[in-house]
Parts: sequence; C-alpha cells; structure tokens
Amino acid sequence: MFQTLYSYFWWERLWLPENVTWADLEDRDGRVYAKASDLYITLPLAFLFLVVRHLFETYVATPLAGLLNVKEKIRLKATPNAVLEKFYAATTKHPKQADVEMLSKKSGCTVRQVERWFRRRRNQDRPSLLKKFREASWRFTFYLIAFIAGMAVIVDKPWFYDLREVWKGYPIQSMLPSQYWYYTIELSFYWSLLFSIASDVKRKDFKEQIIHHVATIILISFSWFANYIRAGTLIMALHDSSDYLLESAKMFNYAGWRNTCNNIFIVFAAVFIVTRLVILPFWIMHCTLVYPLDLYPAFFGYYFFNVMMVVLQSLHIFWAYLIIRMAQKFITGKARGGLGSDREETDNSEEEEEEAAKNGPLSNGHPILNNNHRKTD
Repeated sequence: MFQTLYSYFWWERLWLPENVTWADLEDRDGRVYAKASDLYITLPLAFLFLVVRHLFETYVATPLAGLLNVKEKIRLKATPNAVLEKFYAATTKHPKQADVEMLSKKSGCTVRQVERWFRRRRNQDRPSLLKKFREASWRFTFYLIAFIAGMAVIVDKPWFYDLREVWKGYPIQSMLPSQYWYYTIELSFYWSLLFSIASDVKRKDFKEQIIHHVATIILISFSWFANYIRAGTLIMALHDSSDYLLESAKMFNYAGWRNTCNNIFIVFAAVFIVTRLVILPFWIMHCTLVYPLDLYPAFFGYYFFNVMMVVLQSLHIFWAYLIIRMAQKFITGKARGGLGSDREETDNSEEEEEEAAKNGPLSNGHPILNNNHRKTD
C-alpha cells in the first residue's frame, strides 16, 4: 500500500515535463541535481534555528532592548475570582453587556468591577513589550542576512538580468552549492516559524500568517523537487527585500522612536508595493506562466507551482491594502502611537491608566506605541 502511494506521488508526469524522467536528473559527469532527499535536513535544522533563536533573544536581543530603553508597562493584575475566571477560560474574554450583568450577580461584584476585572485579566495574557521586541530583533537579523546572502547567490547569474535564462535547458539544470544552502536555510527558517507560531505573539492576521508559512514551505519544497531552482531563488530574494525593513520599524516602534519607526515603515511600504505588487506579478509570475510554455507543454507541476504563486500573491494584495492604509495615516499625520494592529493587545482604559499612575510609572517615558504587522515572512 505504502509503495503504491509512493509510486503515485513520485510519478514523473506530476513533477516533470513530457519525455523527461528522474533518470535524466541523476548526478553524472560532475553535475549535481536537486533531489527530494536533500531537504530532509531542513527539519532538524528548523529545531536548531529555534535553539539559535532562543540564544539570540536571550544574549543579544534582551541586552539590545536594555540599550534602547525598552521597558515593560506596569499591568494591574486581576483579583482571583473563580466565577469570572471560569467564564473567561470557557466562554469568552470579551463578555457582552448581558453577560457582565449576569456575572455581576453570580460573583457578587458590581458591573464596573466585572468590566475592570476582564480588562485586567486580558492584559495579563497579552505579550510583553520585551517579547515583541525580541521577536522583531530575531526576524530582522535573519531577513537582513538572508537578503544579503540571496543577492550574493543570484546577482552574478544570467537569469537575474534575463528571465528567459531561468528556463534555458530546463529541466536538465544542475544545482550549485550556493543554491543548495540558500534553499536549505530558507526552508528551515520557515519550518521554524511554523513550529513556533503558537507561542509567538498572536496578531490579527494569525490565520493569514499560517497560510503564508504553509504556502511558502510548499512552494519552496515543490520548486526544489521539480527543479524550479532558478525561479525559486529569485522569488525568495524578492520576498526578503522588504521584510527586514518591517522588522526594524517594529523594533524602533517598541523602543519609542516614533518618527524613525514611521519613516522606516513608509520606506517599507514603498519597497513592499514595488516588489510584491509590481515585480512579482508582472515580471516573476509572467516568467513562470508564459516562458515555460515556449519550451514544453504545461504539466501538473507547472499548474501547481503557479497556483501556489497566486495564493501568495493574494496574501500580498491583502497585506498591501492594510499597509497602504497605515502609510496614508503616517503621511497625513493621523496615525497615533505608531504601527497600530496591537492596539487591542496593549491599550488600557483611561480608568486603569489613572489608577496605575497612582501606584507607579506606566512606561519608560516614551509613548506606548502599537504595532501593525502585516506580512510575508
């Protein structure tokens, strides 16, 4: 049974054009070709990335946060209450007015006390400013290094300047060591993001992030199996070109450097729009949709690869809409508190702020900024 499924999965017509077999992609005469088994190492490397990330956040990001004066906001803890805690855990964290009145009667608290309890209880579950800064620092570091490494891998290749060269000789295109390591590191990193997404800061685009990570992993893996390596390296470098800008904007956001954050975000928005809404669909996707048909008839791999590209492009359009809205607010001066999707995660009511002010400082002297993370990645 397993052997039958294995045979169907690796049927050559799924992965390769007509008249091409796996035997044509066997190593010979010093030429090495991509193999599915090459990617097995990405899973253990993903866990190694998680270990490196922990060490980086502990010994690099945390001291950096101290240098930038990133400090925690004092949060008032909710008084233990079994009735309210049970409702919070089992029903909803945001009770309606009717629920508040019902809980008031059951718990013996006033309506105002119940509302305050839920606000404080939600605050306890929200990620700390330091946690968000550490995450942004790690991703900034990786994306910046990945972008520089990716450009080094492709900038001297003929297909970087002439996209028709992407398909020259396809699929009998040998693999370069630099391409192997670029693919391995990128795929391992996205596996690590998928493994850690449940424990990372949960944002409003959580579902879109999962779709993005899964689509990226499938696209990278499939492009390797079908020997779409040249196109794959171009796509990965294109995506890394804007991601580090977003993460750096978030870092300055958490540090309270509002003007710097906003300026970097506007640059990020411009780069994101040019790369994801212009270069990707009109150059790269045109390259993967049109040029291959000049060389061979469309096959399953051709359709599958381009469908996954459309999925990613749809996510880019969704995020671009949100990014443009935020950039407009920065340019017109209507944005308050920096990047704004975490407002529900960090804002306290005026009543709580006034009460906390009586007991101690709320912040490090900078405005508590919000973060709107809409990405790739």
